[in-house]
Amino acid sequence: MNHSKHQINKAVVVIVLFIVTTFNLFSQKEKKTLRSGNDDYKSGKYANAEKKYLQSINEKQGYLKGEYNLGNAYYKQGKYADAVSQYETVVRSTNNKDTLRQTFHNLGNAYLKKKEYEKAISAYKNSLKINADDDSTRYNLAWAQRKLQQQQQQGGGKDQQNKDQNQQDQKKEDQKKQLSNKNDQQQQQPQQGAMSKEEAQRMLDALKNNEKKIAVKRKHKDEKGENVKPEKDW
Repeated sequence: MNHSKHQINKAVVVIVLFIVTTFNLFSQKEKKTLRSGNDDYKSGKYANAEKKYLQSINEKQGYLKGEYNLGNAYYKQGKYADAVSQYETVVRSTNNKDTLRQTFHNLGNAYLKKKEYEKAISAYKNSLKINADDDSTRYNLAWAQRKLQQQQQQGGGKDQQNKDQNQQDQKKEDQKKQLSNKNDQQQQQPQQGAMSKEEAQRMLDALKNNEKKIAVKRKHKDEKGENVKPEKDW
């Protein structure tokens, strides 16, 4: 009887050890995959690192280090939208201040690359709430604020240009309408009959008399002299 109990206890111990060993092996697997991804990342093989980080997350659901490093691999490849999504996943998944500080900083960088400056500013401010003395984050915040200001000014300039162009187009359209109306009026006016010889002679005589008067006045002015103001130089 005692011998049977001893065998049972021994079997239980073996099973427990097997379960613990197996569990430890599985729990270490994602860490090995992560470290392999880190090696690729340091070597600049970001696509390979991405695959291994994804694998580490599959091996352990909610593996925060894998999630964070995956965001970095996306960022290095210029996949800024994916990086934003990944960093936001990390932010929602932890209360660790140091992790949040770094993640918000990187999130701001990803938004900055996407030219979403207001969101970048918000992310940097969240990082600075945790550590207000982080010079790199403060610098990036100032840069994002500057880029936002430039974006707003350029937007305003484009609006003004569009407004000016619309005004010019409207002015041209109005001028066309005025010219068209003038031509219509001229076409609508009845043509007068031919001028008689007597009327033509009287008109010629009047023009000659007028020219004589103008010649006399011009001669008088030339003798007297005129004060002419010079044109101003710009």
